[in-house]
Amino acid sequence: MVKDYQKILVPMDGSKESEAALARAIDLTKLAGDSATLSILNVIDTRVFQNIASFDDTMVDAVADQARKSLEKYQKQAQDAGIKNVDYLIEYGSPKALIANDVPTELKTDLIVIGATGLNAVERFVIGSVTAYVTRAAITDVLVVR
Repeated sequence: MVKDYQKILVPMDGSKESEAALARAIDLTKLAGDSATLSILNVIDTRVFQNIASFDDTMVDAVADQARKSLEKYQKQAQDAGIKNVDYLIEYGSPKALIANDVPTELKTDLIVIGATGLNAVERFVIGSVTAYVTRAAITDVLVVR
């Protein structure tokens, strides 16, 4: 029998890859039964804003508002699929550290379901893939969905 995952985390960035990961996470949560929890995460990388000369809090607020709207849509998708325990959270900081360690530790996650990266080879070399980092450094099991 496959390991019974009860606390599943799926990071979302709005990409097709993350939406595929959400679909798989919903399926796995349903298989785990009514006691399983699905947590949908969006990380706002605040380092991006530090490089903008005209940075102000309204930019972060606008990004957070858009993230909240998307997460509410994803939460409804999971609920409509029959998931009883589904929540979402927005975190601020480094996506790599938050997805691989901080959030799974806080939530006691036993599986991270993450979309494969859409970055090209140059971008992966220069900035590194969040997915690649999470698969190497996560404190729990990781399923990469293509």
